[in-house]
Amino acid sequence: MGFKTKICDHLKSFDLQNIKKNDTYECAICVQNGDNWVHLRTCQECGITLCCDSSPNKHASEHFKKHEHPVIISAEPNENWAWCYEHKSFIQF
Repeated sequence: MGFKTKICDHLKSFDLQNIKKNDTYECAICVQNGDNWVHLRTCQECGITLCCDSSPNKHASEHFKKHEHPVIISAEPNENWAWCYEHKSFIQF
């Protein structure tokens, strides 16, 4: 018996042909503040790359709360997945 994950409408309409990626491997806010991060995520609405929830500042989830941009992708090399903060939904691509 397999595990089925419900995919939200945000991820169903996620455009794999137009993924926003950032060429710099850094959290934009951590760099300004002189902080460190663990992993990076890129917002698919505006393209900003910010630190994940494993990082001390959790800038990516704060960005979602402030701007209501629900879908992020991993900015980590060789990771191909997206997450919707609003619906806690996940896809691999």
